[in-house]
Amino acid sequence: MTTTRNSGARRPAGPDPDNDTTAGTGAAGVAATSGGAAGRSATTRRGTRTPSASPGRRTASAPVLSDRALGRATLARQYLLAPAAPGTLTVAAALTHLVGLQAQNVKPPYYGLAARIEDFDPRELSASMENRAAVRIVTMRSTIHTHTAADALTLRSLVQSALERELHGFRAGLVGVDQDRLVALSRDLVESEPRTMAQLREVLLKEWPDADPLALTLVARCRLPLVQVTPRGLWRRSGQVALTTVDRWLGRPLDPEPSAEDAVRRYLAAFGPASVKDMQTWARLTRLKAVFERLRPELLTFRDERGTELFDLPDAPRPDADTEAPPRLLPEYDNLLLSHADRSRVVPAAYKGLTWQGNYAYRVLMTDGLVAGVWKLEEDADSAVLTIEPFAPLGRGRREATVAEGERVLRLLAEPSVAHEVRFGAVRRT
Repeated sequence: MTTTRNSGARRPAGPDPDNDTTAGTGAAGVAATSGGAAGRSATTRRGTRTPSASPGRRTASAPVLSDRALGRATLARQYLLAPAAPGTLTVAAALTHLVGLQAQNVKPPYYGLAARIEDFDPRELSASMENRAAVRIVTMRSTIHTHTAADALTLRSLVQSALERELHGFRAGLVGVDQDRLVALSRDLVESEPRTMAQLREVLLKEWPDADPLALTLVARCRLPLVQVTPRGLWRRSGQVALTTVDRWLGRPLDPEPSAEDAVRRYLAAFGPASVKDMQTWARLTRLKAVFERLRPELLTFRDERGTELFDLPDAPRPDADTEAPPRLLPEYDNLLLSHADRSRVVPAAYKGLTWQGNYAYRVLMTDGLVAGVWKLEEDADSAVLTIEPFAPLGRGRREATVAEGERVLRLLAEPSVAHEVRFGAVRRT
């Protein structure tokens, strides 16, 4: 086992979170620091370039982007080829460009921003949540995300139809339940004071004692825009999941007519180039093909190695496939790993499924732009130990770069007063 030590860190890390899985300025064209004029040329198979496609060009004649080139393009947009330089990217700007961060647990948004912002201060995100500039709310894929307040009001409306489709599988447990009345009652309860799901369920069962308790709370969760109130999600503070409506919490109404076209542009800016099916996977929405077709005249088109048509913004970064991709330590559930139907650009076929064990998701090591292992951070009163388990030997240079990235993350997130250690060892449960 190899270790390195560093006692000179400067910033803290939060308490172990509960899992929230069952609780319930436009970014188009923004380039990461690695994207320049050369980075915008269309890259095909490794080491080969073709001219950029013209807007509206059809699949048969569109240039091919290799998986490696696609990965580099997405990493550039995710601020993962190089973290944003000090003072160049605020938390609010990052949340906006990334269209939010997965927040099934408390820590992932903090880890996700530490990987993307060189001088990230976790207190900035925590303060944004405390002053209600950012919130934790169910949006894409029916999962908790941390969004800016403005995006929470828009994106929740955008995915509302997808959330309501979830209820179809629970109809048997809702026989005799007036769902509109349930929603109105639930709204009154959580807006009078924030409630836990258990508290809400207790009241609903008094009204519908023969209904499925889970189904009752799912109606509230899916049909009401419930936000998790603070102190849940704050840095180094804990709190149970208590809920109110996002419009009550923010004092502003939901966007009644979110633009699907704007959503496509923002998705491509953060995750492109991508297919229609990719975006549908990201948002769990259907019938997006018509939206892409309306936008086709303003987009570029490409193909992946399997012939799937991909769309992109003309000015978005598309670095050369051989662009260096240094190691990064991503949280569990990071959107980089969950926002495409075809994840070949970042997940090698040999490693599919290795970052999950049952319902448990591991934090992920990326090297050379691909999933390459898992990691964990353990803290006590005296030490912060970051353990990395690669799936295969890294080689000396990559191993040293991985240690350096681990030390950087510890400087940002671990208590400055304790000893820091980066080691290689077992992370996955046996």
